[in-house]
Amino acid sequence: MTPADSALDPDQMAYARSLLRAPVQRERAWPALGAAAFAAVAALALAAAMITAPPVTTTHVVERAP
Repeated sequence: MTPADSALDPDQMAYARSLLRAPVQRERAWPALGAAAFAAVAALALAAAMITAPPVTTTHVVERAP
């Protein structure tokens, strides 16, 4: 018997095969974007803290010696 003489409908068989295929998993971009945004905000906050912090004054050991 040739495939053209089959009693099965080729369109229905293709539909059944498509239902049996494993679903395609798509990667979500939101976790990566959230992590990048958090890193950017943290870097900007650290930069702002470094700019607005008062200067550190140091004295040499020789100047403090009696």
